[in-house]
Amino acid sequence: WLKQLYQSQITRARIRCLPLSQMTVKVDPTSLAVGVGLGALVGFLVSKALSKGTLVNPSIDKASAKVATVQSMKDIEETCKNNNGKAVFCRCWRSSKFPYCDGSHAKYNKECCDNTGPLVINA
Repeated sequence: WLKQLYQSQITRARIRCLPLSQMTVKVDPTSLAVGVGLGALVGFLVSKALSKGTLVNPSIDKASAKVATVQSMKDIEETCKNNNGKAVFCRCWRSSKFPYCDGSHAKYNKECCDNTGPLVINA
């Protein structure tokens, strides 16, 4: 057994001292593709499981089970009179004047690469 131990030590030493040009590994292309595909799938599934998603409504009336804004035609007409014939309503859920638009969608669009804008009613 001492001879085997000595020979294994020599083999290990030879392996460590191989020049880089002699250290080649042949990989089956199919195995490589399957391995990369499975790795990508596992990474995707783990990221989906760990992400909580983005809230559509981050802060408006969170105490309510559902936010439903009701505007009468009279309210809309009054808003139009006071705003040069326009009523501009928020659709991005980030306005500090909700349900009216304050332009917060511009910052949201830049951060999220989105293109949401307000609902504009002309009188």
